[in-house]
Amino acid sequence: MDTAATGLTFRDATDADVEALVALIESAYRGDASRAGWTTEADILDGQRTDPEGVLAVIKSPDSRLLTVERDGRVIACCQLEHRGAHAYFGMFAVSPAAQGEGLGKLIIAEAERQAREAWGVEEMHMTVISVRDDLIGWYERRGYRRTGEMTPFPYGDERFGIPRRDDLQFELLVKELDR
Repeated sequence: MDTAATGLTFRDATDADVEALVALIESAYRGDASRAGWTTEADILDGQRTDPEGVLAVIKSPDSRLLTVERDGRVIACCQLEHRGAHAYFGMFAVSPAAQGEGLGKLIIAEAERQAREAWGVEEMHMTVISVRDDLIGWYERRGYRRTGEMTPFPYGDERFGIPRRDDLQFELLVKELDR
């Protein structure tokens, strides 16, 4: 990717990034601040989206990378890539609400797919999305991901993942075959 043209710098997160990454992820998904962007989950979940321990665990995992995206020296986005054998898992994707709608998400997910393919030789990217997030699922479908109908339960009662405001939450697996 021509990062000079976009003004974006991609790098792996370090321990020093934890505080900024937690703040970014929370701002993109939870609370009133998240309503400035379109990725908010504020209507379906209260509480936290992640915590310093969860972010640090991804950074420290030998099979994971937390890809950090900076513009002008500021962290504006991130995503988790995890090597899971024949596929990679894409998660913890967040773009600052102030930067949403600029097309950055498309660039970042394309770069994440490229890096997973090159680093691990994987042929598929997997992710899970809360199944009631039709707008978000539609966005991923336009990027080539397909719904599988494979559901896993939301971890009700585990406040590390938030406090549900409804009782019908579950995760759906989305899959994309990666180009060679």
